[in-house]
Formats: sequence, structure tokens, C-alpha cells
Amino acid sequence: MPYADSSGSRIYYEVHGAGPAILLVHGSGGHHAAWWQQVPALAERFTVAAVDLRGFGNSDSGSAFDEQREVDSLEFPGDITAVLDAADLRDALLVGQSIGAVAALRAAVASDRVSGVVLGHSLGGLNHPELAALAAADRAEAVKLPVIDRLLTPEFRKRSPELTFLFTQMGTFNAATMQDLRNLSTGGPTVEEVEQAGLAVTFLAGERDAVIRPATVRRAHELLPGSRLELVAGAPHSMYWEAPDLFNAAVARARDALTTKETA
Repeated sequence: MPYADSSGSRIYYEVHGAGPAILLVHGSGGHHAAWWQQVPALAERFTVAAVDLRGFGNSDSGSAFDEQREVDSLEFPGDITAVLDAADLRDALLVGQSIGAVAALRAAVASDRVSGVVLGHSLGGLNHPELAALAAADRAEAVKLPVIDRLLTPEFRKRSPELTFLFTQMGTFNAATMQDLRNLSTGGPTVEEVEQAGLAVTFLAGERDAVIRPATVRRAHELLPGSRLELVAGAPHSMYWEAPDLFNAAVARARDALTTKETA
């Protein structure tokens, strides 16, 4: 199995397909296998890599091998960079889901191998006072709901109980906890730093996202010059799972737009 070395940890990744590069970065309840509805579809046209951040899936984690050591989420961007190097991905599009988008944006700003990033259901940890206040207000409302209600719609859960069960089981393969992720969103890049990095940024949001309101994502798009906004009707926070065709199409559009920009 392929691993990349990142700050003393072995970071698992997979690569499929051929073409312009996409690297998928999972959220707090996922790992590389959570992208089972994305990789086969996108790999028909693109080189698609998926990473297990430290403490997730097949990657090493301090908490798994040393109970006295916590998973350090601030190392996540380095894990992504290590995979970009190990897989020799160039002009890549990073696609981050939820908390994974925060790590993806930090890695994108720092890497010369990345040309664009899709921030899925996330502001990517942008360091901006107005956005911080909006996101905090959204979180305050979200925590009033059961976790599953934040992530998937009631209609989907009723229609697809087997996929809902599988969704809830994904996180049981991870050693990292929400406590381990507490510092990742602090001290992120500013709007000016992202703009100066020359990244093509796409905000991908769902109209029924119960974690971060579409209005909040729209405001981030307005504040970041040159960014794109994909707002998907009826989609929840975990669009990649519940509405994979819509998610995949949005990612493909972002990759195609980036490729067009690179060849112009």
C-alpha cells in the first residue's frame, strides 16, 4: 500500500485514473473509502487521489500507537503536501469536505503543486472577522441538532437506511477525535493571502446545509475576489454522500475551469 512520510507519520493514499489531478480530503467522520461514490466516477476523466489524514483510516496516528500522544491537526496540511509530493501530483485541485477543506486550503496556499481548491461546505478556515462571526453563529445553531440531522436530510435517511447506517459507521475506523481537531481552524490564511497565492477557489455549498448556512458561504465568496460559488439546491452538509452525482458534477466543473485557466 502506498504511504507518504509526513512529520514522522505514515500517511496512506490511493491514486486512480489518469488526467488532470484531483486530491480528495475527507472530513471529520471520513477517510479515503468515504469517497466510494466519487473516485470511480471522477477517475473516468481525471487522476483522482484520496488521502487518509493522520489519525484516520489507514494512516498512522499518535493516539493509535502512543496513548500519551494526541493527533495534531495542525499537521494535516503537511500530510496533504506529503501526498502531493509522493504521488507527484502537479497543478492539482484539492477538494476538501467540511473540516478537510480547512486543511486543504492551508496546504494549497503553501504548495506550488496546487492550482485550485474546492471548499466543500466550509469557509476553509479563512481568517476574517466577519466570516468568523457568521460561522460561529451557524455552529451555535447546528449544535442544537442531533449530529445525524446536521449531516443528512430526513428524506434520505428514510429512503436509504442502509446507506445511512454505512455513513454512521465510517467514523468508527478513525482514531482521531473531535478534540484532536480543535485547533485546525485557528490562524488560517487571510483573504489577501489566498488571493496573493493565485488559487482558483470554489465554494461548494448545499441549500439545506445545517452546519454552515448558504448565506455565510455566499458572503465568503463575495469577500474573496475571483472565487466561484456552487450552491446546490436541496443538498445537505454531506452532499458527497447523499447527492454524489451533484457533488461530482460540481467538482468536475471546478477541475475543468482550472484546466481551461491553465491552458489559456
